[in-house]
Amino acid sequence: MAAKLIVSSFFFFFILFFVTSNGALNVITYGAKPDGKTDSTEAFLRAWTVACGSAKGATIYVPKGRYLMKEVEFQGPCKSRILVHINGTIIAPTDYRALGNSGYWILFKKVDNLTVVGGNLDAKGAGFWDCRKYGKDCPVGARSITFNWANNVIVSGLTSINSQATHLVVNSCNNVIVRNVKLYAPDESPNTDGIHVQSSTGVTITGSTLQTGDDCISIGPGTRNLFMKSIKCGPGHGVSIGSLGRELNEDGVENVTLTNAVFTGSDNGVRIKSWARNSTGFVRNILFQDLIMYKVKNPIIIDQNYCPDNQGCPNQTSGVKISQVTYRNIQGTSATPEAMTFDCSPSNLCTEIRLHDIKLKYMNETATSSCNNIHGTTSGVTDPESCF
Repeated sequence: MAAKLIVSSFFFFFILFFVTSNGALNVITYGAKPDGKTDSTEAFLRAWTVACGSAKGATIYVPKGRYLMKEVEFQGPCKSRILVHINGTIIAPTDYRALGNSGYWILFKKVDNLTVVGGNLDAKGAGFWDCRKYGKDCPVGARSITFNWANNVIVSGLTSINSQATHLVVNSCNNVIVRNVKLYAPDESPNTDGIHVQSSTGVTITGSTLQTGDDCISIGPGTRNLFMKSIKCGPGHGVSIGSLGRELNEDGVENVTLTNAVFTGSDNGVRIKSWARNSTGFVRNILFQDLIMYKVKNPIIIDQNYCPDNQGCPNQTSGVKISQVTYRNIQGTSATPEAMTFDCSPSNLCTEIRLHDIKLKYMNETATSSCNNIHGTTSGVTDPESCF
């Protein structure tokens, strides 16, 4: 623990040193207005152009205030390391259609050695959610902050509220650290996942609070070496691997760890989900450890028969192969009688599933479990009793 504190202290000292010694590029100098009304998009882009072209490490500084920003893409590659230090709040236009149909609000693309520290994002997603709810002609919805094809990225201390869609996306990246972020959206807001990771290697997510209308963390195809620790989830749909297997030729998910997490009132705890379709995908070498559940509807669930409205997959089975999944020291309460559900594919059985010290109750009574097409082992205390 002492070593971690030293590393953390060094990081923030480095950030402070970096800001004060490199002549920060203040976005106000480039024309941004902290009044929450003036469009500051071009001002931010001007500051980015200077920072990205600098041969030395550069800092973009966003002072306190509210900055209106439309859809924006910060493009790399850049010549050196960039720090984006946000003290203020970046807000989206009130008219949700102003973010267009690109699928993103703030996008960092092909930028290596990037650090984003602090600040608030307010995507003002309520209008978009209403559009979705009432079936109007809606845009696709914008993810609040996205990192595409970026390497060696740190996101620290960011708060995001009311995203139209997913708050934070890590796509096709390597070596990404997300820590101490807070992501909030109402329980009923559709598809407002907290963090989505896909096609990425070496991602670490720690010390974060995720209260959303969809998955707190969703893990898509091609994710490898993902480590998650000290996560608070709920409301939301839990930590989900998937949904996978939507496409026939799809990359798998492997080497994923979630430890020291608390789930409160979420629809799911830890979930693995795949479409009931043919697929080359897989899930393997997964560890869920030291988790606490408070009134979670499905604390532990594998669902390989995902087929919304029976469209696109009737009478099929999942080709996603799930193996080497360990559940260790998971305790708390289930909001439903069935605390563990393993509904695996009849054509690709779940194998090497391990339960160790599971203690889940339903209203202070014994909960139940159900199994389909699964092979596994148990050790230590298993309550509810394993159905393997």
